[in-house]
Amino acid sequence: QSLTSITIPDSVTYIREGVFLDCSNLISITIPDSVTSINNSAFGDCSSLTSITIPDSVTSIGSCAFGGCSSLTSITIPDSVISIGYEAFRGCSSLTSVTIPDSVTSIDYEAFRGCSSLTSITIPDSVTSIGIDAFYGTAYYNDKNNWDNGLLYINNYLIKAKYDIENCSIKDGTKLIADSTFEGCSSLTSVTIPDSVMNISTSAFAGCSSLTSITIPDSVTSIGEGVFL
Repeated sequence: QSLTSITIPDSVTYIREGVFLDCSNLISITIPDSVTSINNSAFGDCSSLTSITIPDSVTSIGSCAFGGCSSLTSITIPDSVISIGYEAFRGCSSLTSVTIPDSVTSIDYEAFRGCSSLTSITIPDSVTSIGIDAFYGTAYYNDKNNWDNGLLYINNYLIKAKYDIENCSIKDGTKLIADSTFEGCSSLTSVTIPDSVMNISTSAFAGCSSLTSITIPDSVTSIGEGVFL
């Protein structure tokens, strides 16, 4: 627990699960280009870690990899990363901005949940999957000015709807309706989906008990499990 810094040698190709979990005094770390994956909880609850640069060799960031790193103010995600695991950055309460590169295709559930200072988020068009509550509790989520008629968008992605929403027209240009976006919106009676939408994710309209009909445009190529459950 007294470890404050570490340099990982070039011989390391991946960082195992929980290797630095709860190293609360760890301030800095150097990850070499030899590393291709940062696994689950690798740096979980390293509450003194302020910044980290992930090398271009890394293709995946595991579940809870940096969860609870409450002092982390910046993170550089390289163009090599394809997936961001669930709760990967959950509770990084000092993180203010994140740019997700064009290489990323999936952001798992609660990936940035509870990042209470996160005001700036960039999601590229390459993303085809966003899990439930991926950005719940961020400063962006909590800012009422970011909500458009009861809907929360991040770039071309519809992330969440207010539970009391009754009818809505999703704005043109939206590419994806994230997991559980309208789940539990029991007052929702109608929704218009534009031709730009390509993906309707898991449980997107689950529990919408007042929704009697919906038209899915021909542009949609992927519908997740339990969309209307």
